[in-house]
Amino acid sequence: MKDDKITLPPGKKLYFASDFHLGAPNPEASAGREKKVVAWLESIRHDAHAIYLLGDIFDFWFEYRHAIPKGFIRLQGKLAELRDAGIHISFFTGNHDMWMFDYFPKELGIPIHREPVELQVGTHRLLIGHGDGLGPGEPGYKILKRFFNSAICQWLFARIHPNLGMRIANYWSRRSRISNMSREETFKGEEQEFLFVWCREEEKKNHRDYYIFGHRHLVLDLPVGSNSRYLNIGEWVHLKAPYGEYDGQQVVLKNFEA
Repeated sequence: MKDDKITLPPGKKLYFASDFHLGAPNPEASAGREKKVVAWLESIRHDAHAIYLLGDIFDFWFEYRHAIPKGFIRLQGKLAELRDAGIHISFFTGNHDMWMFDYFPKELGIPIHREPVELQVGTHRLLIGHGDGLGPGEPGYKILKRFFNSAICQWLFARIHPNLGMRIANYWSRRSRISNMSREETFKGEEQEFLFVWCREEEKKNHRDYYIFGHRHLVLDLPVGSNSRYLNIGEWVHLKAPYGEYDGQQVVLKNFEA
């Protein structure tokens, strides 16, 4: 896991958001959600020291050598604007947008992370990431993820013409979990929440004050130990635009009201 030491200037904050799933369930709904994401980014620019996008920002993404998925230009433009203003932005891949390569780093100056990152901010330690594949359970998905992340799988998909590749992507997107949910997901209980179980085991080995993840599509705030918390940020398709905010003292979960 990569470590990142941060000196938080007075009055500045860290922000966390996850699971926008732009592109799902259809272009019209996605466009409205993208505008809300852009409005949220604009609302925090005055005090944001860093913004961490914790995966599944897109419901599907694949970068060809000379082509990227059509759309999402408002988000890309806002991210470029914030980077040019000196705000640090980090992008974590999720299970829906793991095929991100060098476009964001080269064009927008936004680094891509594929594994959790540990932040040291003053006396606080925060472990952040998307969260897919962590903890017990989901053996089938873990095998599939390993294959999707392999060079051979990526090489094979890159051989498909972008027109056909995007048609396949749109088909996958229409069948995805987030597109077919009729309501918010439910909490499974501590022993069945695999990501929470993983955090609890990690805490036994190495203390962190906060474990901050996405992926579960739930807003969760659970004690991991006597002085440690697991926070799941939630998703923006069915929930009320949730995000996390760290002011140097604590992380709080909030909802953005446009």
